Parts: sequence; C-alpha cells; structure tokens
Amino acid sequence: MIGKCKAIAHGSTALNYIFREGKLGYRLAFHNLCSREPKTIYEEMKVVSDYNSRCRNKFLRIEIGIAPQDEKRLPVSELMGIAHLFAKRMGLDNHQWVAVTHKDTDNRHIHIIANRISLYGEVYDTTFVSNRAARVAEDISREKGLTIAKEVKAERKHQKTKANPTREQTKQQVQQICYALLDRYKGTGIIGHSMFLYDLSKSGVTIERLKNKQGKIYGLKFAYSGQTFKASEIGKEFGYRSLQKNFEVANKAETKETITKAHTIADKTTKNKVQSDTGYQLVPPSRSYIPPTKANESLSIAQTVGNVASTALNAAEEMISGVGELINPQTYGDDYAETAWQHKLRNQAKKKKKRGREI
Repeated sequence: MIGKCKAIAHGSTALNYIFREGKLGYRLAFHNLCSREPKTIYEEMKVVSDYNSRCRNKFLRIEIGIAPQDEKRLPVSELMGIAHLFAKRMGLDNHQWVAVTHKDTDNRHIHIIANRISLYGEVYDTTFVSNRAARVAEDISREKGLTIAKEVKAERKHQKTKANPTREQTKQQVQQICYALLDRYKGTGIIGHSMFLYDLSKSGVTIERLKNKQGKIYGLKFAYSGQTFKASEIGKEFGYRSLQKNFEVANKAETKETITKAHTIADKTTKNKVQSDTGYQLVPPSRSYIPPTKANESLSIAQTVGNVASTALNAAEEMISGVGELINPQTYGDDYAETAWQHKLRNQAKKKKKRGREI
C-alpha cells in the first residue's frame, strides 16, 4: 500500500472528480458531513473553511493505492476500516472528509478529500505532509500484512536487468579492438592519436563526439556492428579527457624517442594500408571529406596521412630542440617619440576644454 497527500485550493473540482460516473466504485465514509453529493458536500465544507480567510489551499487530496496482490483479500468493509484508520493517523478526526474508491484503473485505490480547516477553525499543518502520508501507509501495511510499496521499489531497484547476449558479445569485441590499439599507440602524441583513430575506423569502429548546447564536447560514443556504446561501457581509459591524456608524452626528455617511435609506426601503417577506406576521418565530422571509393584515391589518402604525420613530427622536433626564431619587437626611433609627444599634447588640450566646460 502507498499513500500520497497534497494541499489544494480547488475543492469543488476535486469532489466532482472523485464522484464522477464511470470512475466511482464504493462510497466508503462521510466524516463530520451530512451531505452525500459533491455539490452539497462542498457547500458544507465551505461554511467551515470560510472562518479562515487567510488560508489559500483549504483542502487536502489524499490517495491510497492498494497493491494488486492485496485486492482480493480486502473487502469493502476492510477498505472502510483502512480509510478511517488512515484519516485518524493523519490527525483528521476534527476535520470534514469523504472517502471513495475508484474502479477506472486496473489497481483499486482510495480517494479522500478533506477540509483543511477543522471544526474549531484550526488550519491543518501540511509541512512534509506527503512524507507523513507515506509513513502512515507503510505502518498500516505492516499491521495488516499488506504489501509495502517501499520494499517493492527497493527490490526492483536491486534487480539486475537481463543483458542482451548479442550486445555483450559486440561490446567485448569493441573492447578488444580499442585496448589493442591503445596499447600500441599510447604515449605517442598527436600522431599516435591520429593513427589510433585511423586503425579504429579501419576495424569498423566509429566514434561520435557528444556535444552540449554550447557546442563543447563532453563525451564519446562508440558504434560497431549496429550497436552503440558509451565510452564508460568500453573502459575508463576511453572517455574524452582520459583518451587525450593517454596520448600525452610523459616529459620532454622522452619526447624525441616517443616521436621517433610514432614516426616508425606511422610509416609502417602508411605502407601497409593501401586498401580501400570507407569510414576513417582524421578530422572531426564537421570538417570531414567525402570518403574515396577507388583504389588510386585510397593510395593518395594513405600518402597524405604519411605527409601529415611527417610534417607534424618535424614541427614537434623543432619545438623540442629549440629551433625557431623569436620575433623581436621593432623600435620606431624618432617617429615613435614624435607620435608620443603629439598624443600628450592632445590629452592636455582635452583636459583644458573639459575644465572650461565645468566653469
């Protein structure tokens, strides 16, 4: 059993709803009320609620859900007892309320509409009222041996979902491909990263960059044989940031050796891979080219990759060895001094004008 409670302002609408034909099951209880129809019940409640003009939400809407497995052993008399006990535990003895059952859904449930203003003019405190209703429903369920919604929810939460065998097998294949290539190119810098993506694409694995509303990349998604996987499903090493760190060089002393290693791997890969390429993109999808379809074009692409690798390696070697000229700022001599002097005169003239306006 589960219980919910909320303060509302539309008492007339709520009463009309619970007594609607087609939904109404049994009329369980009319507490501190003489009327039996929604219109007259509302008028009777309004007489009491009008004593308090400051309260806006003058009614309470309570719902008590019965578990399907408990419905057969709960006759109408037992439901009446549950409604009275629930209202008493909620502290509604001095309030007007009506309780009915509904039959419009597969699961039987009880509706209670209560006047929040008591017969003595006191306003019912609704602080954490929903938690209070859930706790009362749990206590009554334990006393009567009914199903407790909280325990059912916890049981469902800890149940493991059945894994799809085909998906699991595909995921293992992707993991094998990704880890093998990562071990091969790890720590080889931007060239190793490019060759990692190239070999990944040749193996049939594509990577999609996930972007937020601001256009910033926040993750990766792997696709293989019609199945897609989040980077975390493949391994913690394949997140967007983690993957970049795996290709970073540890320190400058090892950079030359690492670049040479990457150069060797790139050369070997370029020579061996002259087959047709249909899916590899060295650059992001936004700057992608149309994949070639002919063998000659594939050979030219392989050569281009080699050239790019060589250029990047040469640039890296120059940075490491300290090669490259520093651009020294030019001095302008007398021209610069003259310009500064004129600028100073203009500022002085502006200050004089400003003083004159203030006077």
